[in-house]
Amino acid sequence: MLVAFSVAPSGGSNEDASVHDAVAAAVKIVRESGLPNHTDSMFTTLEGEWDEVFDVIRRATEAVGAFGPRVSLVLKADIRPGHTGELTGKVDRLESALDHIRE
Repeated sequence: MLVAFSVAPSGGSNEDASVHDAVAAAVKIVRESGLPNHTDSMFTTLEGEWDEVFDVIRRATEAVGAFGPRVSLVLKADIRPGHTGELTGKVDRLESALDHIRE
């Protein structure tokens, strides 16, 4: 399973806290989880089993909650039982398809 998520504080009562600091707290939890992951400018994507992925997302969301009274969470999941290595596998297949188009 792949789950892409974006989490950020909103309704900030703590004017001094940076959104970057809140997102960094979430990404730290993701990276320490040991699950395959990738962070880009919009989302962090995790790969793993349902319970372990959503446990990490829950903990990351709770960490962001420390930065404000409200949290925004966006999720997108690719649920494909029996498949692993899709965090890079999907991109590898795309690059291969692009190579064939260029020829």
